[in-house]
Amino acid sequence: MQISIGNSWDNLLLEEFKKDYFKNLLVFLDIEYREKKIYPPKDEIFNAFKMTPYEDVKIVILGQDPYHQEGQAHGLAFSVKDGVKIPPSLRNIYKELNIELGFDIPKSGELSKLAKNGVFLLNTTLTVEDSKPNSHKDIGWTLFTDRVIELLNERDESIVFLLWGAGARAKKNLITNKVHTVIEAAHPSPLSSYRGFLGTDIFIKCNEALGYEFDWSI
Repeated sequence: MQISIGNSWDNLLLEEFKKDYFKNLLVFLDIEYREKKIYPPKDEIFNAFKMTPYEDVKIVILGQDPYHQEGQAHGLAFSVKDGVKIPPSLRNIYKELNIELGFDIPKSGELSKLAKNGVFLLNTTLTVEDSKPNSHKDIGWTLFTDRVIELLNERDESIVFLLWGAGARAKKNLITNKVHTVIEAAHPSPLSSYRGFLGTDIFIKCNEALGYEFDWSI
């Protein structure tokens, strides 16, 4: 598998792509995609990077790993393709946007517009086996996405990091640059959304950190 993102991420990640762990990860994935159902489609693994170049990142939303049912994952955290049923976590994100900012709840779960407007929708693991959540969490993706967060931390222009749930909040130690803002909350899943996600003004706080009203419409 050859990696070509097509923007500034290519040069920034060039040394990472050369490391043994990443080469081994690609070999593993080549076999997995041949022998099993793996999501997202191979050409969509790096969609978050393709849609949001490094210099355009304004907001980072960290997810865990891709949706693990057919037709859902397409390389953006929390997003599903247009026409796919909106997953419960994303529905709660929409609900909070409606509560805080008055946005109508969309009928589509496609978040590409946000990605192209500067919301970096990064899963900490970029692939998953069909019906097996977290099945690829130990193959090297965490090393890779930790490096991505470190590179974003090095930027002089401020970024707002939205860390939802224990997995995302564990990455807080990688964000040390004082120009950035970290906003933490519970995960938007139905299991935890009422214990510190819904009603927390996370999007209002994000807009305040940015210094303007971000367009959260889908």
